Amino acid sequence: MPGSEIRAVADNLVEALRFFGRARNDAEVRDLDSLSLIFCGLNYAAFNAALLTAAIDNNSDELIRLIELSASQFQTQRLRWTFWLCDDFLSRSLSRQAPHIFSRHNLRALTQAPGMYAERLHPPLRKLPVLEIRAVGDPDSRGTFADIMATAFEIPHSVATSVYGSERAWSGTLKGYIGYVNGKPVTTAASTITGDVIGLYSVATLPQHRRLGFAEAIMRQVIDDAYRSGIQRTVLQSTSSGLSLYEKMGYRTITHFDVYIAD
Repeated sequence: MPGSEIRAVADNLVEALRFFGRARNDAEVRDLDSLSLIFCGLNYAAFNAALLTAAIDNNSDELIRLIELSASQFQTQRLRWTFWLCDDFLSRSLSRQAPHIFSRHNLRALTQAPGMYAERLHPPLRKLPVLEIRAVGDPDSRGTFADIMATAFEIPHSVATSVYGSERAWSGTLKGYIGYVNGKPVTTAASTITGDVIGLYSVATLPQHRRLGFAEAIMRQVIDDAYRSGIQRTVLQSTSSGLSLYEKMGYRTITHFDVYIAD
């Protein structure tokens, strides 16, 4: 069974992705046995997600059942979708079989995201830039956050605006932040709290402002606010480009999330 640290990473991820399930009037979250389904209301696979929420160990029949159940739910609405699978929810034997099982159900491997955990961050190794941090909370800030998401992650602007620009999306537990330098927005982060754990998401910096410490600066300010409320443990899912930074900050990889996309 997954340990408490892995469980903390996985549970926080599910909570964060619920953001997409409230972005639009036709968005939805369906919590089923061992499965959460997130519908963003748009035919954009990255924001329509099935997530395994309980360990199934070596039960290949159960994995097949959950894949087929997810497929039927998304296909009914004619939506492209992804399946997020925490490696530690499967036995080693079933983990080796999983890519073949997904392939037989027309899902191909898209990426593998390290799930990272830190009891408390290391001090910064360099002097970080000063940012003015503003919370996302009105149409202008939502639009700015959407613009940075679209540019940094190469999301179609109409999709980013429809989701991140939505007041409904920000009505849940995920809180967004924008970092400004000389009055200009350069970086973003979002956070959500589950229990005594804060998760960091949507960490992005505009291309022309990268490698200057802005991402680390906004992350640390958001985390420092959580520290003041008594929360110290933090989690995140890393991209390959962010892994080195997060390790220097004190994060360690404790699991992996395999992401499959429906063709």
